[in-house]
Amino acid sequence: MSLFSKKTLGIDIGASSIKVAEISISGKKKKLENYLEFKLPLYQNKVNTFNSESLLLLSEQTAQVLQAVLKRAKIKIKKAKFSLPDFSTFFTTFTLPSMPQAEVAQAVEFEARHHIPLPLSEVTFDWQIIEKETTPAGAEKFVILLVAIPNTVLKNYYLMASLAGLEIEGMEAEVFGFVRSLSLPEKFRYAPLVIVDIGQQSTTVSIIENKKLRESFSFDFSSVSLTKELATALQVSLEEAEHLKIRFGLDPEREDVSNILLSKVELLASEIEKVCLNYFQQKGKEVVGVVLSGGTASLFGVKEYFRSRLKKEIIAANPFKSISFPLILEKRLEQIGPSFCVAVGAALIGRED
Repeated sequence: MSLFSKKTLGIDIGASSIKVAEISISGKKKKLENYLEFKLPLYQNKVNTFNSESLLLLSEQTAQVLQAVLKRAKIKIKKAKFSLPDFSTFFTTFTLPSMPQAEVAQAVEFEARHHIPLPLSEVTFDWQIIEKETTPAGAEKFVILLVAIPNTVLKNYYLMASLAGLEIEGMEAEVFGFVRSLSLPEKFRYAPLVIVDIGQQSTTVSIIENKKLRESFSFDFSSVSLTKELATALQVSLEEAEHLKIRFGLDPEREDVSNILLSKVELLASEIEKVCLNYFQQKGKEVVGVVLSGGTASLFGVKEYFRSRLKKEIIAANPFKSISFPLILEKRLEQIGPSFCVAVGAALIGRED
């Protein structure tokens, strides 16, 4: 057992904010040392982290903002672990017939060509066997989870880190950090769950079981799309629409706001329902709960709506539950927990216990 703690830094760069989480680790004990969120002036086009058309990271501009964020937080660590947004990564699952372990890698590479929408020379991909299934005929097959990231995305992150004076210690698709950061009640720990991460640009809906990722899908539903829908319907500015969304959410006493938001949230609920049904039809296992993450998950009435609509237990993600911190921060961390899952999960790369 180590007598000294080691600090680790997780960084989540989003389209609307940059979040950092500094955690010290000693054995199995984890302690929150620092955290900070820098919100970008989203609707003023003054500071952007991603190109609005290509969605590639703007390395130089992001590096400047990140340097300022770390300086403000008085974080001195020079090694960092980064999450990659879901809109920059490809996910798929497929099956392979049982074969010697030494042959699996070659078979995956061959199969990957049919699933990744870019030449393999232009991406970096990784895979893992997430399940071994037996067919009705008794034959065994492997279920493979494949993740691919365009090399241009990785190049931009390495450039950004270098300009910010940081060394990249780890990098992964954000959904893996989300899963790693989860601290679930005992009854949900091994059960199939659907995790819903509502971001600024898109929403990721994933199935996990036994805290392992099984499937992941991206949908064109986002916090920004809700704001734009409000702005158009009410004929107000984007800034005013964002204010109304945050202040009233799905409050039935403000039908002018809630009805507009509900029409969009219902579309997402329908997609979540389809993902859960498809998993049940394929695996014969019912998804028993929904884990909500992202700032939109904290809007008034959202959890209650999903509980009623999906007929499942709703769990508000809180990555700080398994981490020690000053008691005075308890309410604040519970409030911001749904939006800090990815940053905390990134900091814990390599810590799967």
